[in-house]
Amino acid sequence: MIALAAAWIIPLLGLGGYALDRAMVGTITRNFENQLDFALTAMVSAADLDDVGEVRFLRPLGDQRFFEPYSGLYWQVSAEGQEPFRSRSLWDRILGGPPRADCRKPCRYASERFAGETLRIVGRQIKLPGSDTSFYFQVAQSTRDLDEQVKLLRTIMFWSLGGLGVSLLALAALQSTYGLSPLEKVSRAIAAIRSGEAKRVGSDFPDEIAPLISEINELLEHNERQAEASRRHAGNLAHALKTPMSVLIGESQGRNDPLALTVAAQVQVMRRHVDHQLARARAAGRRGASTSRADVWPALQAIARTVGRIHRDRDVTIDIAGDKHKIFRGERQDLDEMVGNLVDNAALHGGGRVFVTVAGDPGCVEILVEDDGRGIPEAARARLFARGERLDTDKPGTGLGLAIVRDVAEIYGGSVALEESEDLGGLLVRLTLPAV
Repeated sequence: MIALAAAWIIPLLGLGGYALDRAMVGTITRNFENQLDFALTAMVSAADLDDVGEVRFLRPLGDQRFFEPYSGLYWQVSAEGQEPFRSRSLWDRILGGPPRADCRKPCRYASERFAGETLRIVGRQIKLPGSDTSFYFQVAQSTRDLDEQVKLLRTIMFWSLGGLGVSLLALAALQSTYGLSPLEKVSRAIAAIRSGEAKRVGSDFPDEIAPLISEINELLEHNERQAEASRRHAGNLAHALKTPMSVLIGESQGRNDPLALTVAAQVQVMRRHVDHQLARARAAGRRGASTSRADVWPALQAIARTVGRIHRDRDVTIDIAGDKHKIFRGERQDLDEMVGNLVDNAALHGGGRVFVTVAGDPGCVEILVEDDGRGIPEAARARLFARGERLDTDKPGTGLGLAIVRDVAEIYGGSVALEESEDLGGLLVRLTLPAV
């Protein structure tokens, strides 16, 4: 809008300035020439012939500059075969003759006869009463004053129109900024909803924005209803599937025939898919409308105690270090599920020592989980994020841990990366999540 205003204001001011310049300069120039016409008329009316037929003035011309040498205002009367009758201001200079043969009507022209001085001349051929000689009356004036007046006028016009243009552009910028500020406020309100700081856009907006706010809030409410319905359907489906799966597992237990083994294996695959999708549905639903916060340090301490009790027979040691004040922008339940899977995997597949570090820049929290196990080759790390994929089949598990962690982290806008632990020599899992 500011650029559009500039594209409109600047050309208009330019055209207006050009038209005003032409009009004002033309007016000044005409006034300048009118003064020469008045002086020429005064010369003719005061002229008369003396006894020898030469022109003399019955009364002196009124402008004092005619009597000051090189004053810039001059007159001269000339005729063929006679010495020019000149003003004192010409001193030792002569204006010259008419520019063309016929100047019975006033001739107006510029002259560069005098070095460093441009003259504007008005001349006329006159026959005085009682004489057959054609005398050429002319009045000349230096254009120095005219040029200075034009320069001063153009300077004033430039700064005046420039100041007007800047003022108009500033006003357009102020008007656009003030007029569009409610949209910036809407943007901040939507950002607050995305970050979980608010659930709806407030109502403190101008009437012009109110329909937009109403539509946004209705859309948010509709999305929440849709998300809740999806979570409810997913839960109902999972519960509906768990009962027949439990029956199938019960029927297949204690039997070693191929059919029973196949049924048991496929039911386990189905259960992994159900658990995985339930975890995603819960996290997505909570992320869509959550304003929750979770302290990272207490959550890690609780996870360490729980995992330590689970793996008490393996003598697992879990150490926690780093920033104690980080706050995860999300649900505590999802944080427990992600970090719990990582710590449990480290305790299960490592050598018995797990080291958890809390770090991260402002706006994010990084949780580093390291173990002293054998580590994982870089080429095989990507496979671990596939659902049901396991590299160590000697240990119990479903192979869903890292897949669930990755999916839940991505729902919150985070990420998971597998690296090599420099301190313990095993695997390092870097979990990055949004922080308050």
